[in-house]
Amino acid sequence: MARPRVTLTFDNGPWSGATDRVLDILGEAGILASFFVIASHLDTASGRKLAERAHAEGHWIGNHTLTHSFAFGDRPHADPAREIGLAEKRIGPLACREKLFRPFGNDGLIGPHLLSPAARDYLLANDYTTVLWNAVPGDWRDQKGWVDRGLRQVEARDWAVVVLHDMPMASAPRLKEFIARLNDRDAIWEQGFPDEVILTRGGKAVSLSDEHVTVL
Repeated sequence: MARPRVTLTFDNGPWSGATDRVLDILGEAGILASFFVIASHLDTASGRKLAERAHAEGHWIGNHTLTHSFAFGDRPHADPAREIGLAEKRIGPLACREKLFRPFGNDGLIGPHLLSPAARDYLLANDYTTVLWNAVPGDWRDQKGWVDRGLRQVEARDWAVVVLHDMPMASAPRLKEFIARLNDRDAIWEQGFPDEVILTRGGKAVSLSDEHVTVL
């Protein structure tokens, strides 16, 4: 059996009591990941401190919108300069050099709800790298089943980009087990992303298609 190739990503943080636990586990395992933050969480001292810690430890900090309150395709007339642009300003010097952005996915679904035409054009014009996923174990909704489900999803891919969450009762309680079971399979840990999950890279379309953009 081929060795699984895995990139870990964490959405919806930072959260005190969750992000710090995730960082401890990743540090022990020697794994570098990406954290797609809700930028309004950085307004608190604890949230900013956790993001600063993740950045200092070599993890990439990406933009997961300012408020994480809607998908652009569901509100096609919403201003992306607010949800994306203001979020990037809040992240500031912690941002990954590539300006990583991950859209709101509605339970990990991929479809035209992800982007509006305005959001697509904003990402292209402002040189963002837009990162999707190909493995969604459901850590935030199923503590009993997410680890086994995640292993099956990883094994079904040549290179799995796994969406986990650094928020209460999500990945942290069983993350160590998930990593250990992947290490038992001799996992290759990556921090980068395959083109398969990249809609735009540095403002250039990669895997972007009409499938990802709502029709007005």
